[in-house]
Amino acid sequence: MSISLPNQSMAPSAPAKDAEASLGFLTKRDTEVKLPRPTRVKNKTPASIQITAEQILREARERQEPEIRPPKQKITDPHELSDYRLRKRKEFEDLIRRVRWNVSVWVKYAQWEESQGDFTRARSVWERALDVDYRNHTLWLKYAEFEMRNRFVNHARNVWDRAVSLLPRVDQLWYKYIHMEEMLRNVPAARQVFERWMQWQPDAQGWLSYVKFELRYGEADRARAVYERFVACHPRPDAFIRYAKFEMKRGEVARARSVYERAVDLLSEDEDAEKLFVAFAEFEERCKEVERARCIYKYALDHIPKGRAEDLYRKFVAFEKQYGDREGIEDAIVGKRRFQYEEEVRKNPLNYDSWFDYVRLEESVGNKDMIREVYERAISNVPPAEEKRYWQRYIYLWINYALYEELDAQDMDTTREVYRECLKLVPHKKFSFAKMWLMAAQFEIRQMNIKAARQILGNAIGMAPKDKIFKKYIEIELQLGNISRCRTLYEKYLEWAPANCYAWSKYAELERSLSETERARSIFELAIAQPALDMPELLWKVYIDFEISEHEYEKTRQLYERLLDRTRHLKVWISYAKFEASAGLEDKEVDGEAKSENHDASSQDQQMERVQRCRAVFERAFDYFRTSAPELKEERAMLLEEWLNMESSFGSLGDVSIVQKKLPRKVKRKRAITSEDDAPAGFEEYYDYIFPDEVAMAPNLKILEAAYKWKKQKVDTDDD
Repeated sequence: MSISLPNQSMAPSAPAKDAEASLGFLTKRDTEVKLPRPTRVKNKTPASIQITAEQILREARERQEPEIRPPKQKITDPHELSDYRLRKRKEFEDLIRRVRWNVSVWVKYAQWEESQGDFTRARSVWERALDVDYRNHTLWLKYAEFEMRNRFVNHARNVWDRAVSLLPRVDQLWYKYIHMEEMLRNVPAARQVFERWMQWQPDAQGWLSYVKFELRYGEADRARAVYERFVACHPRPDAFIRYAKFEMKRGEVARARSVYERAVDLLSEDEDAEKLFVAFAEFEERCKEVERARCIYKYALDHIPKGRAEDLYRKFVAFEKQYGDREGIEDAIVGKRRFQYEEEVRKNPLNYDSWFDYVRLEESVGNKDMIREVYERAISNVPPAEEKRYWQRYIYLWINYALYEELDAQDMDTTREVYRECLKLVPHKKFSFAKMWLMAAQFEIRQMNIKAARQILGNAIGMAPKDKIFKKYIEIELQLGNISRCRTLYEKYLEWAPANCYAWSKYAELERSLSETERARSIFELAIAQPALDMPELLWKVYIDFEISEHEYEKTRQLYERLLDRTRHLKVWISYAKFEASAGLEDKEVDGEAKSENHDASSQDQQMERVQRCRAVFERAFDYFRTSAPELKEERAMLLEEWLNMESSFGSLGDVSIVQKKLPRKVKRKRAITSEDDAPAGFEEYYDYIFPDEVAMAPNLKILEAAYKWKKQKVDTDDD
């Protein structure tokens, strides 16, 4: 039937509702799928009777319809039986044609024939299955079990014989074959099967089964012969240990010892030799041969690598605890710990902490040869990189070695050689160890060899100069009273480190102790003239203290003025003011112990002069912070605080009002802060200081001050 198509010239905007359904067009209403409106639950309260999931499942199971089973058929006629057999055989044959390689189908077919009593057909099915897959040992097992189950012994023997001939590496076939012969009490035939099996050199379990078979029938000599063939076929420690235990159970101690001795001669280098030695020693221990057992343990510990002798060490320690004396127990424990350390240093020879522990162990034993051997092995592990952080732990091996040779071994020549070799080994051009140089020099001093000590320290200064070496060398020469050498060393020290303020101050202190005041002053002048110093404040302080101790107050003032030319730090101003306040008081206290409490006019004038000088310094400092550094408001406030305390300490001579009218007012303010990318990050509070002289310069501050007074007055009124 032909259906006319709509006109192609129809406008595309024609509404779908105008289309006729009879022409094959579907409207939106026709294609709309109407879903049921979801019911709204009005009552959400729990039901009075609750039903659990267990109840739902139980009811579903109870209401399940019973399984439909086919009706049982009873065969009462030979014709029906033959038809049934024909039908089943046809089903099996069809199934075999489809899945010929499925072993389970063959097995079911043969078992069905067996259930029908037709053993010839069943045997035929088994043979056909073996033609398909004779390598499947399961088929052979089930075939043989079928023959045995139906008492066809010769047929079963024939199946087993064919199976072990085709699959001689399947141990289960041999076991089943031998088990059948044993069940039939045919021991010679079972032994013959074992002999056939042993020709294939099976694993240890096969040989042990043969041994157990002979022992079940009391044939100990035959079992011994089997063991001899077993250890010849599998020369392993386990085999010899089983052989020896067999002889031990028979009471043949000499034979068992002979077996162990043969095993040791043959397998002393085997990787499992540890088990053999442990078993041999335990055998001798059971035989009450303690010395023999101890010799075996020691021989094994000497010949077995330390990495494979963990169990051996543990057994030896337990043996010594039971049979040995205190010395033997300690030796065993030391041997076990030695084994542990050997294992650690073998895994990581650059782990110097393990070497330290190993050396301490040997030092506790006291064997000098062993101690030296461990030290030599330890120091031979030089760090791979020439960086000081890798050598810092390693160098202490040399230090401990040298101290051992000097203090314990009392071998001074070896000690000197250790120091010499260590100093040769260290790459002094990249880094050095001042401790080694100093210890080598101190050793020579203890040996009364000052010349050698000076030579070592001189080489240290030439090859790897360090502060410690200079300080110790100077200290040694100073103790010996060689002042000229000390001066030379200080000069070398300052040539090497001209910015070291400690060296300058110590050099000047040396000259001062020798009453060389001018030399000390010259040294200080050279020091402060250096373009760069590591701690200039320390040097200036020492220089000023030196001049004060020499009662050179004018020179001290000149020093303060020179220091102020370099830095105008707050501490310098305060120190200068305190000096002016106390200049000359020490002399007065020394000279005036015998005077009366009444002070004369001259002392009053001197005190007033000190007060005026101190006040002048504070005035200068205040003017500097007010004019040259107005941003340092906190320092200016601290200066006024120190000034106020100083005026208070002057007593009647001081004038506190001078400072009080300059004291600032501390106010809390806020300022904007920004993050690293200059974005606004909020505000922070800080304390600002408003000085009286700034109030007159800033009119806005007057408004703030008036607001502050008004706020304070309002708070006081509210409190009232």
